[in-house]
Amino acid sequence: LSNAYGREPVTIGAAHIARSLGGSRIDAGSDRALTFGGRSSVTLLPGAPVLSDPVELSAPALAEVAVSLYVPQDTALRSFHWEGLRDAYLAQGDRSAQAALDGAATIPSRPYLSGIYVESARRARSVVAFGDSITDGAASTPNRNRRWPDALAERLAPRGIAVLNAGISGAQVLNDGMGVNALARFERDVLAQRPDSVVVLMGINDIGWPGSTFEPAREAMSAQRLIDGYRQLIARARQAGVRIVGATLTPFEDALPDAPVKHYFNPDKERVRQQVNAWIRSSGEFDAVADFDALLRDPAHPTRMRAAFDSGDRLHPGDAGYRAMADSLDEAVLFGAH
Repeated sequence: LSNAYGREPVTIGAAHIARSLGGSRIDAGSDRALTFGGRSSVTLLPGAPVLSDPVELSAPALAEVAVSLYVPQDTALRSFHWEGLRDAYLAQGDRSAQAALDGAATIPSRPYLSGIYVESARRARSVVAFGDSITDGAASTPNRNRRWPDALAERLAPRGIAVLNAGISGAQVLNDGMGVNALARFERDVLAQRPDSVVVLMGINDIGWPGSTFEPAREAMSAQRLIDGYRQLIARARQAGVRIVGATLTPFEDALPDAPVKHYFNPDKERVRQQVNAWIRSSGEFDAVADFDALLRDPAHPTRMRAAFDSGDRLHPGDAGYRAMADSLDEAVLFGAH
């Protein structure tokens, strides 16, 4: 559990984990009470994580589990994954051990839960998907696990490979926004997970946000500044012995036409994207390249996303686009030749 963005302590009065039966229902026979140093309650300090005691609960690869938390005090919710694309269920009182939360309110976010560590019978290789809303799965079908890291996990799980999704919608390489910048969170979200490799797909918000409704006064992003940021990630990955794959930035002409966000795209920003992509492809500084731009762009209009892959907002792929992204990544790109 994490109170990473909290300003005050948060007390968890009770916590449970169980296999999910979908929606707010759990397999009651699998329900396990969680403890923290042998106690059923724990306080999350501002900015800090807490790890529960181990619990014995078998689950096959790709199984879904539900974590139930009871917060006994009125608490300002600051630490949560806001675009989780999975419903969380809110109910009054301590109902953490109940088999279903009928009539509960829903939010499409994940409060306090930052990760689940699983023991495997054999060593599992792992790859972290490190990115922004495109990695977070924005515009994919909610509650269906249609993000590109989900599709990649489905394909690789039978081979003993795990995929960790570290996407945050609105994330940037160099600036804080929705969460801290990539350089600030790389240690926590990538290196601390001790993966074999990481796929970096981030930078379109660094380019698109300045001058838009989001950041009207921010200075325009240059290709060189973004490249310098990537070089820092590359150096830190190499130092930790983690293979780092650079993904090209996907087309975004006329992005978000129906949203209140204006001026996300302009020709100058497109030139920066092209310069950054040229460097990712040709510099040889990443260990490998995932050319998502070439995969998703419209051959007849390369600065736009192909209609079959577009969610409709001209920025985020839809389910088919996310599936194509996952299908384009093979083990040689992710882990090198063996």
